[in-house]
Amino acid sequence: MSSEPVHPERPDEPAQRLVVTGDGPYLVEGPLEVVLPDGRRVVSERPVTAVCACRRSQIFPWCDTSHRRRRRPAPSPSPSSSPASSPEETP
Repeated sequence: MSSEPVHPERPDEPAQRLVVTGDGPYLVEGPLEVVLPDGRRVVSERPVTAVCACRRSQIFPWCDTSHRRRRRPAPSPSPSSSPASSPEETP
């Protein structure tokens, strides 16, 4: 028996896999058709397609790595590094 998942409506075809990355695009294995909000359909025949998740791509729906230029929020100070909990200096 094959360990590859199968498409529920077409058991003779393997299911496509979509990998959600933490801070980047969605990675889709195999050929892909995307239907855009305006009804247009765009197709990728690549073995793995990076689909934009941040919606900043200039070539949307495909990823152009615009997510890398996004500024990350500054880390919040930990309770141990706050001025109130730091030891006082003695003269």
